[in-house]
Amino acid sequence: MTKIVLKGANLLAPLPVVMVSLGTEKPNIITVAWTGIVCSAPPRVYISVRHDRYSYDLLKQSGEFVINFTTEKLLAACDWCGIRSGRDVDKFAEMRFTKGNASAVKAPLIEESPINIECKVFDAFDLGSHDMFLADVLAVDVDESLLDGNGAIDYSRADLVSYQHGEYYATGRHLGRFGFAAQRKYVKNYGKGKDAMSDSPLTKRNTRAQKNDRRIK
Repeated sequence: MTKIVLKGANLLAPLPVVMVSLGTEKPNIITVAWTGIVCSAPPRVYISVRHDRYSYDLLKQSGEFVINFTTEKLLAACDWCGIRSGRDVDKFAEMRFTKGNASAVKAPLIEESPINIECKVFDAFDLGSHDMFLADVLAVDVDESLLDGNGAIDYSRADLVSYQHGEYYATGRHLGRFGFAAQRKYVKNYGKGKDAMSDSPLTKRNTRAQKNDRRIK
């Protein structure tokens, strides 16, 4: 494999495509790709926002926001929100989004989004072009249609999209559950290392409902 060396750049991919809703008197929506998990216990996330964005001041004032996941169906609306300013338009009205009542923060959530993460800022850092806002996750709202028989989120049903250096891509093809490559049965059948996926099928999570269904048959 021949490689070339590029100068340092933000080429990490894929990244989640989310719409962040915030503000109360005049709520706004900002599209964000610079977001992620920073801690498991307690659950904490971050978003990075440019200083010149309309939502920057709203975020500094309120200290609350909601991360709304984007599906393929919502992608056009999400993209539109990313190239229009809340200074000029009401994005909720223009995109015909429904303002939902969050349970733990005052900022509205986007009802049409299947997963909403309610966040409270606890710290912020000026890192250059963006400020990073660190936040506690206070609540998560999930569409019931995404839950499997055990009450866990089945992301293959969500039709979420990802962002890769200026381009959008569809996700949702289930490839495996964390730790599958080290399971003894998998290693016995398909080996381990770089060729282990070449002949193996997709590894699926066996839910309690699926196990019960097999016993009935």
